[in-house]
Amino acid sequence: MNGAPLLEARGLSAWYGAAQILFDVELQVGRGEVVALMGRNGAGKSTTLKSLMGMLAKRRGSVQFMGRDISKAQPHEVSRLGLGYVPEDRRIFTDLTVLDNLEVGRQPARHWADGTAAPVWTRERLFALFPNLGEMPERPGGRMSGGEQQMLTVARTLMGNPYLVLLDEPSEGVAPLIVEQMAHMIQELKQEGVSILLSEQNMHFAELVSDRAYVLEKGQIRYQASMAELSANEEVRRAYLSV
Repeated sequence: MNGAPLLEARGLSAWYGAAQILFDVELQVGRGEVVALMGRNGAGKSTTLKSLMGMLAKRRGSVQFMGRDISKAQPHEVSRLGLGYVPEDRRIFTDLTVLDNLEVGRQPARHWADGTAAPVWTRERLFALFPNLGEMPERPGGRMSGGEQQMLTVARTLMGNPYLVLLDEPSEGVAPLIVEQMAHMIQELKQEGVSILLSEQNMHFAELVSDRAYVLEKGQIRYQASMAELSANEEVRRAYLSV
């Protein structure tokens, strides 16, 4: 990773009620990087993303984004700063059309600290990125397939012109063709300069898109390396990723 991190967590711990789920998680994501947060079901991947986004009432530790301390910020404040979040359960508005869902996510254009323009997303650009959505602009969200809803959730988040996107299990429960489109989409976002932290347990998908990886087990980071190093390390994959 070159330069100061765009997103950095230090000593991040989190609880659901009395149960502690995360234990001193430390991670970084640089500008233009795709970083995979990998682990089995229940390892704490989704909890990590929610904690970074400020969605858990009980958390401890430091979270810095774009040089600002967001450790105590509320989710809507974090979103306005340009940190996007795509939840695993999609949470689209089923009664609203594709166009209306996109409009809900709209935020102003952004600039980097040096004054250069950050990526700007319009409906037209998103329909080029997700041709399926472009074919059904007036369709209600509730009448779309799971894969189409997944695309719509990502597109709605991009309407906020985020610097970095937290992407929770993008390949989970969608058809192989949609998984391919998701991988292509992430590669295009990276080319545009958007950074991504994705939680994932599909090794093949993570290999297609990621530069680096953190491996999470029982709420703790157990391993971190380049994606190529993780791919080559059968011992780590067998210990923490095999089902």
